[in-house]
Amino acid sequence: MTALLEVKHLVKTYKTLTAVDDVSFAIPKGICFGLLGPNGAGKTTTIEMMEGILSATSGEVYYKGSPRTSTFREEIGIQFQHTALLAFLTVRETLKTFQQLYHKTTDIDSLLATCNLLDIQNQYNDKISGGQRQRLLLALALVNQPELLFLDEPSTGMDPQARRNLWDIVLNIKSQEKTIVLTTHYMEEAQLLCDKIAIMDYGRIIARGSVADMISNYCGENAAGKPCPEANLENVFIKLTGRQLRE
Repeated sequence: MTALLEVKHLVKTYKTLTAVDDVSFAIPKGICFGLLGPNGAGKTTTIEMMEGILSATSGEVYYKGSPRTSTFREEIGIQFQHTALLAFLTVRETLKTFQQLYHKTTDIDSLLATCNLLDIQNQYNDKISGGQRQRLLLALALVNQPELLFLDEPSTGMDPQARRNLWDIVLNIKSQEKTIVLTTHYMEEAQLLCDKIAIMDYGRIIARGSVADMISNYCGENAAGKPCPEANLENVFIKLTGRQLRE
């Protein structure tokens, strides 16, 4: 498959700290790609360089086979971990406000339906629950009909029911052949939503592949050398990044 987004030899240094150290991977069009890792692994810095929020110390990011141009930001959507919303606007008014920032936009009623926001469209932003807020942030990321969608820990802080509701929405978005880049600390979430993953630690990619291949390759034994109780992505993650077992 042709890569929609490709990073080549990305490096980000801060004085004496190398946060991202020669990271390369390609993301085919139409898949959900998970970039996983423990806190401090460098994944957020990598994502922000991919999004164009941070500049790289060295390395390149290619979109549709070429360096990114000014149109890149028109064609991507980003759901940040934290976004400040104006308390005196309703959910519908917030979507309308963000809609004015783009040339190509999605119909508001369609967004409200896709993200299960119709029932709360006239509520003010400071009167909605945490799960509803995350769905609104997802709707904002979709307002410009993006070809590429970045979801940065989209279900953090949600209760199990709200999280599963969000997963259903993301699966629906996937079915529309959009390309998604996901970061999450919930391995169940990554296993359900992602087609391919890369795991980072200490600023480097330490493993990558399809979810099925990663489970098959790394779930024979856990980090202590004992058989894995279950063949799942969480045990893969713990085996590869279990610092307390490696240090």
